[in-house]
Amino acid sequence: MITRFAPSPTGPLHLGHVYSALLAHDMVAAVGGQFLLRIEDIDRTRARPEWEVHILEDLRWLGLSWPQPVMRQSNQLDRYGESLDWLQSNNYIFSCKCSRRDVINALAAPQEGSDVPTGPDGVIYPGTCRMKHATSSKDPSSEDVALRLSMSSAVGQNLFSFHETGHGPNGETGLIKFTAQDAIRNIGDIVLSRRDMGTSYHLSVVLDDAAQGITHVVRGEDLFEATKIHIILQRLMGLPTPTYHHHSLVRDDAGKRLAKRDDACAIAKYRAEGFSPSDVRRMVGL
Repeated sequence: MITRFAPSPTGPLHLGHVYSALLAHDMVAAVGGQFLLRIEDIDRTRARPEWEVHILEDLRWLGLSWPQPVMRQSNQLDRYGESLDWLQSNNYIFSCKCSRRDVINALAAPQEGSDVPTGPDGVIYPGTCRMKHATSSKDPSSEDVALRLSMSSAVGQNLFSFHETGHGPNGETGLIKFTAQDAIRNIGDIVLSRRDMGTSYHLSVVLDDAAQGITHVVRGEDLFEATKIHIILQRLMGLPTPTYHHHSLVRDDAGKRLAKRDDACAIAKYRAEGFSPSDVRRMVGL
């Protein structure tokens, strides 16, 4: 069993992150597996070296350990580009110049006042640029566009599935199945390479899980629906599909899920106030 914790160095670790990291670490420790750390720093506008330092300090303070070297996504851009070029050469992606506002306007125009449809990657793309020729990921002009997956081309008429040992937001567990039509209707043409980034969360996480030999992915139930995107990409690129374990989110007293802006729940604060790692474990229910 090989699992990982993959934080983004864009803010402090809070109790929600810690629950996920500790759970993954405990699961592999129970079976003599391996726990890996990956730094997801592809958002170069927000990632900061000082936050990475704090993250590593917090995790070590909690008693977690991992093999070196740590994978950093910022060092993997050439590998992501090669996959984008393969997808482009097989006509699975297309270039898109639409802004988020363009997408919302295109969706709202036919039905004034109707709700904008959303999926696991946000607003579901209406297909405005789908018929345009995809730009190579290594073409400098590609920095001015996003590269989107042509979902209908990617899924064909296939049936998809993955094994869930935790649960989704509605209690989904066991063998999770979904169809090509589900993906086309409820996910749409997702972005695989964002402007000035050279990749996206969905593409990077799939490629990195495969590169690191991850057999079990442990993460919050808020990413349950996004797992369908990852299954599609794995099937499309011939990559293995891990077992997934989604878990409940740690929430504040008002029932709101924690975010990085919730400094009141930052691990550094508890450390400074004299809490022990055991105290933090009890706080998150482990």
